[in-house]
Amino acid sequence: MSDDEGQGTAAPYASASVERLPHPEPHRAVVLVAGVVATVAFVVLRFVVALGGHEPLPVDLWWHDVMVATLDEVGIVAAWVPAVVGGTIGVIVIGILIVGIFVWQRRRWDAVTLASAIIVVVAIGAPMAAVIARVRPQDSLAESVATSFPSGHTAVATTIAVTLGLLLRRRYVWLLGAFWVLYMMWSRTYLHAHWLSDVIAGLLEGVAVATLVWSAVQAYRIRRATPSSQAAV
Repeated sequence: MSDDEGQGTAAPYASASVERLPHPEPHRAVVLVAGVVATVAFVVLRFVVALGGHEPLPVDLWWHDVMVATLDEVGIVAAWVPAVVGGTIGVIVIGILIVGIFVWQRRRWDAVTLASAIIVVVAIGAPMAAVIARVRPQDSLAESVATSFPSGHTAVATTIAVTLGLLLRRRYVWLLGAFWVLYMMWSRTYLHAHWLSDVIAGLLEGVAVATLVWSAVQAYRIRRATPSSQAAV
């Protein structure tokens, strides 16, 4: 067999293997490190809260006083928007809608990534709050459930925002996501539903879940798309 014939035979296989690989992501290691750092920071904050007897920290009391002092009817209405949209029903509707769009666009791995991230953050958030059992502010305007650490609304909002930022890789997606997360964090404290450290914990939880789930799916995609002969090298 000539060299030309050998190259002609091998070329289609090489091309096919490249096409099956996911879109190259040059910052995959950075994303993984961010997930690990967020996880460690969450654990540290959780221990700080535990060492304080699960009572509000000094910074929590200070921020709560600021929210009480600035409370008015317009602010309450504005704060209820993310509270409702980011609630259980709102998250289910938004999640199904975005996942459905990804499926319709034949971006099944993006759909799997987002759905998995939402499921994971919800699955670990509620049990964690029950175990930690930190009492939310007594003057809460939005929640009746006693436990408050971490903020589930903030964790889910952050998970969706970061996951979409990693999947779509557009600056405006990151900017809108950052605005929504900060808006949610303000809303939860303005309505006295959470202490400041609760929403910071939710932020860290969301970053950790989104980045680690995305990294896991990307690693699986690359492993799945790499021919066994290359994987063994």
